[in-house]
Amino acid sequence: MKTIINTDNAPSPIGPYSQAVAVNGLLFVSGQIPMNPATGEIITTGITDEATMVMENLKAILTEAGSGFDKIVKSTIFLTDMQTFAQVNEVYGSYFSVDFPARETVQVSALPKGVNVEISVIAIKD
Repeated sequence: MKTIINTDNAPSPIGPYSQAVAVNGLLFVSGQIPMNPATGEIITTGITDEATMVMENLKAILTEAGSGFDKIVKSTIFLTDMQTFAQVNEVYGSYFSVDFPARETVQVSALPKGVNVEISVIAIKD
């Protein structure tokens, strides 16, 4: 049985998808972009701020689902410019302490709403 996870503390989906879906002890979190959930505005003050907003949106969904960054087993980072990799990686890494998840980072030609970074994760949900 699958359970749909949604929280007002992260941006509402901008299409026909859920923020996250839990099934068989795993949590699949949809890609998050640097959108402020309180205002609906896209953060455009620099890639560090954008990556931080993305991670905070992921945190809100993980928390709502009863999971956390320590339970992430896989993440995917999408960047529109691989030159921002170091800054995004620094922000991303600050949310983990040990037992880092598997991950890939890819450059794409465009992302929804014209953002520069999107991150999705798969986590354990106890």
